[in-house]
Amino acid sequence: MIEYPRRGCLRITPRGSEVLAKNPTVLTTEDLAKFPEYEANWHPHDNDTYASPSPAPEETPEERIEEAFAELKNALVSNLLDQISKMSSAFFERLVVDVLLAMGYGGSLKDAGKAIGRSGDGGIDGTINEDKLGLDVIYIQAKRWEATVGRPEIQKCMGALAGKRAKKGVFITTSNYSNDACTYADSIDAKIVLVDGKQLAELMIEHGVGVSQQDAYIVKKIDADYFTEE
Repeated sequence: MIEYPRRGCLRITPRGSEVLAKNPTVLTTEDLAKFPEYEANWHPHDNDTYASPSPAPEETPEERIEEAFAELKNALVSNLLDQISKMSSAFFERLVVDVLLAMGYGGSLKDAGKAIGRSGDGGIDGTINEDKLGLDVIYIQAKRWEATVGRPEIQKCMGALAGKRAKKGVFITTSNYSNDACTYADSIDAKIVLVDGKQLAELMIEHGVGVSQQDAYIVKKIDADYFTEE
């Protein structure tokens, strides 16, 4: 209806002259909505105020890199779990030992291999040294399962701690745990850590087990200390 040819100057548009020629007593939102110019420049709200929508804040390059990194990591976690499911029980046993060794447990590969044995149900069952000197022992159970691990399995793990002369335990599965299993593990005096499939894959990525580096990107910034003059 009105245009601004220059600063401090208003001029009625041809559309405005057309509307005024009809001598309207009042202009409502419904009247204005009939004109394409109005729809293109104004957006009515319930409280009869008009404002252009605020543009979404643009992501910084660093934020886009972080999002891409998280997406790649999630895809790698999924691919690792899929690959593990295709391998043999013997391979899974070795994988768990490799992850524990990479985390600093078990001393040597030879010592860890002797301590941990197969459980007969596609998993492993045994003990591993918490440190290289063998000052403390950790009881390990690992299940390459697709089904959810429930409370009964954690209770069995708890009962086996005493027989293995271990004060701590780690239960590893390629699937996940029920709420009852997690609640029970948190409520008992003995320390039993539950590691699900996603956490296992993330530990493999963190400690370089079963993965290799493809690319590395270094982001640099201005060194403010360099640009100082005494």
